[in-house]
Amino acid sequence: MTKKTQVYKCEICGNIVEVLHEGAGELVCCGKPMKLMEERTADTSQEKHVPFIKRENGAYVVVVGENALHPMEEKHYIEWIELVVDGVVHKKFLKPGDKPEAVFEIPEGKEILGREYCNVHGLWTNKEVK
Repeated sequence: MTKKTQVYKCEICGNIVEVLHEGAGELVCCGKPMKLMEERTADTSQEKHVPFIKRENGAYVVVVGENALHPMEEKHYIEWIELVVDGVVHKKFLKPGDKPEAVFEIPEGKEILGREYCNVHGLWTNKEVK
């Protein structure tokens, strides 16, 4: 059974889907079940993946890599950054060469969740706002 906001990837063609409505069925692509992407929260590698969330001047700034920015190269980059504030989803898509950052000019919320997807290392999340 799928759950809302889960992210699945086809290991054959690379299609990625995010669940918008829960269902009992299995997600299939290219004739095979899609892989549920695990939301990681701790990063011990040199390339930083956990999204860092801060509140500045009436906006949320989400940066991938608190002390060292994530690379944004053709073969290794952040595809998207997502911020969920009190159940409302805000998303920015990125491409190689962009800064691994998203600014969301929205009112302050109570429940905050940041997620990002690295094309090489998968899905990362953080609930901590600084």
